[in-house]
Amino acid sequence: MIDMQREVIDCAGAAGPRLNNDRLYKFSYTTEVLVDRAKGSKDGSAGYRISSDVDVNLVWRDPSSKDDQLIQLVISNVKIKNVAPRSAKKNIFHGATTQSLLGEKKLAALERPFMVHLKNGKVSSFYCYKAEPASIKNLKRGVASLLQVQCRSGKVIENDVSGRCTVEYKAAQGQVTRTKALETCKTAETGFTTYIQVLGVSGESSSVTVFTLEDGFIKSAIAKETHILAVNARRTTAAKIVSRQSLTLVAIEAGPFEAAGKNVASVVKSLDEKLFAVGVTLLFFLSFPFLSVQKQFEPDSLSKAIAPRSFLALIQSIRKASKDEILQVLKRSSKTALPQVVDAVTSSQTPDSLDAMLQFLNFADPKGLVLQERFLYACGFASHPNERMLQALDISKGKIGSKDIKESVVIIMGAIVHKLCQKGGCELPTVVEVKKMILEGPDSTQVVSDIQMYLLALKNSLLPEAIPLFSKYAESEVGAYCTISLTALQRYDVALITDEVKQTVNRVYHQNRRVYEKNVRAAAADVVFSSNPSYMEVKNVLLSIGNLPKELNKYMLSKVKDILHFEMPASKILRQAMKDMISHNYDRFSKVGSSSAFSGFMARTADATTTYSLDILYSGSGVLRRSNMNIYGASNGALLHGLQVAIEAQGMESLIAAKPDEGEEDLESFAGMSALLFDVQLRPVTFFKGYSDLMSKMFSMSGEPMNVVKGLILLTDHSQVIQLQSGLKANAEFQGGLAIDISGGMEVSLWYRESKTSVNNRGAMVVTGNVTVDMDFVRTGMEVSFETEASLDFITTVQFSEYPFLVCMAKTNCSLVNSTLYFHESLTKYESLPSGKSYVSRRGHKQLLPGSEFPLHQENSNMCKRVFDSDW
Repeated sequence: MIDMQREVIDCAGAAGPRLNNDRLYKFSYTTEVLVDRAKGSKDGSAGYRISSDVDVNLVWRDPSSKDDQLIQLVISNVKIKNVAPRSAKKNIFHGATTQSLLGEKKLAALERPFMVHLKNGKVSSFYCYKAEPASIKNLKRGVASLLQVQCRSGKVIENDVSGRCTVEYKAAQGQVTRTKALETCKTAETGFTTYIQVLGVSGESSSVTVFTLEDGFIKSAIAKETHILAVNARRTTAAKIVSRQSLTLVAIEAGPFEAAGKNVASVVKSLDEKLFAVGVTLLFFLSFPFLSVQKQFEPDSLSKAIAPRSFLALIQSIRKASKDEILQVLKRSSKTALPQVVDAVTSSQTPDSLDAMLQFLNFADPKGLVLQERFLYACGFASHPNERMLQALDISKGKIGSKDIKESVVIIMGAIVHKLCQKGGCELPTVVEVKKMILEGPDSTQVVSDIQMYLLALKNSLLPEAIPLFSKYAESEVGAYCTISLTALQRYDVALITDEVKQTVNRVYHQNRRVYEKNVRAAAADVVFSSNPSYMEVKNVLLSIGNLPKELNKYMLSKVKDILHFEMPASKILRQAMKDMISHNYDRFSKVGSSSAFSGFMARTADATTTYSLDILYSGSGVLRRSNMNIYGASNGALLHGLQVAIEAQGMESLIAAKPDEGEEDLESFAGMSALLFDVQLRPVTFFKGYSDLMSKMFSMSGEPMNVVKGLILLTDHSQVIQLQSGLKANAEFQGGLAIDISGGMEVSLWYRESKTSVNNRGAMVVTGNVTVDMDFVRTGMEVSFETEASLDFITTVQFSEYPFLVCMAKTNCSLVNSTLYFHESLTKYESLPSGKSYVSRRGHKQLLPGSEFPLHQENSNMCKRVFDSDW
């Protein structure tokens, strides 16, 4: 054995490590990977360790550059075992040899020599047998990555098994630290994530390699790479991947002499014609078949966690299936389960799933409305839509059998335009074409329903170019146009609401040019308060209170109090304006009525906050004019409008011989419901329209609520390929599914002189995170998940047998009521071999949380006491 101290090369003047001629450098090498929860320890992790000997020698050096070297590496004495000690029963590697695990051919391939072209301390080329399995080539690349080091400090761009990355070197006293900025790595396979930040997944990654150099040569290289992925809304639903590598110089012996040659390519060819340059970065491979289709999709399951869990499993399967296989799934589904299967197939968002849906659905058939609309809604909720989906939706050029479907198509196209623009695709040809269509749409027709359709599409698109259009239609003579436009303006970033737009909104509220319906003025007030109002804007709104119609007076008082008690953005300027006793006095703030606005917290955790608001506006005769319930979620500074259910009624005074309010004398009888779900406005639903329709439905009313939204929605969708420096590849999949059933209804009884409106929300949510490190000879991974089931209902009762009318918003106890909350959290870690031998560790806990009540304002409680004649 030769003295290592004497044989190593001086680093002075060298760009990187240099090998001596006729020397064999013997290293010991280990790489290990483990997966666990974010705060898990190594002993409890799932994973494995691969260890081996590695012999390295110089094959050729460019005579004109000592830092241009061709190096041969040979891996031998390979062993595979658990990361942490385990009993024989729990050890999948117990009794197994390396050959039995890898197979004779793969082991032979792993131990076959390979070559690395090292130029100025960087791996320039990688040479191995072309027919070797990708997994074997990647392991070899992982070893080669520890030979890549430079002797000077500084930032560089490097190619290695992780991709093309920015790397920083710090050299000091015989040691070099290499820190890789993993977020900069560019690879061929990157994955995707959901556009909704609140429901998304965030990660932290680090990669540090410490090289110990002695006289300019590598004595040891120790690398650690960590990736932590967590669901933003619940950061305990998280997974951690840790990869370690260690390369240690054991001895230096006499070795082969350099080969002669002019360049690397000729030398490689002269030594072994079967060696090919195959690239430095990772190769990809598939090793496990997709999951089988599950059948837990019957409507009765939509309020249970089994529905979204099966939904996520089916999406994973569909993403690996062909068009013909997907069509078979659709054709074999039962009639009752088929709508839910359509949700899953569409949410898969692959070219094959989209082609299958377009072939399966016949948009010319008006009888297929349910499936067609489920397809459209799933497109609207798509986590990562592309231009092709928008092209497919442009079926308006073809024949559509249902007017409702035509409306939904255009409305949902607006939502997809918004998502594509968020991803920087606003100038894609199809996006430009659709933007032109919906921007020109409102002024291109005189049909009321078509104008509303285009306005709703623009509301979904959130295009800045649409703001002038909304400003124009906010002052329309048609109340529906005004309401849509004003609620759309409220969704824009405050910075986009110009002084000109604010002037328009204030004109509507103060009726400077024409008389407006109460619900239009209430919507205008909401925009004023949410758009960073000036002192004078707020003061003028306060001065209007007392001169408004009775119920609008009461609504505005409730709105002001709600802004103050809930510390909304306008609360500061509102307090300043209220210091003036002219605008804030007893005469203004003692107005009575039944209308109200109230906000509160549904849940507050370290990761997310959920709030609710319920605004109700009545006509002067006591009949419901507008009911608007909202639920918002906030996490890490991001806001999500999770749900809005708005019930609107008009022209009902004729039923009770009451006088309509100013500006509402000629309104046609109408009642309907509109829903906005996860920032996507859906097509409104009509309960009745016109007096004759109202009367026919009054006598046929069953009291059963009408469905507004029912189905399965993919909320969280994060797929990421993590290319570890060791050559192993990790796959991270986080999906969140929601089964939802929202219904509402309106019931009027002339006999009992009473009306009731109801909103019923049922839902179940499952979020799963699955991280696997999947080689073709061993698989390890973990799944973290949580699931919950809940419901939220409220009923508004109006008794008009006496005057003033009695109005109560409640299901019981004068409040919104959330039923018993079911919650289950679990963690599963696993290791498996192709032979079927496996190890699984499961942990979890279940909770049943008692139903909670979300309070409303005190006046509502007082009124409910009288309505129910109880001692509350």
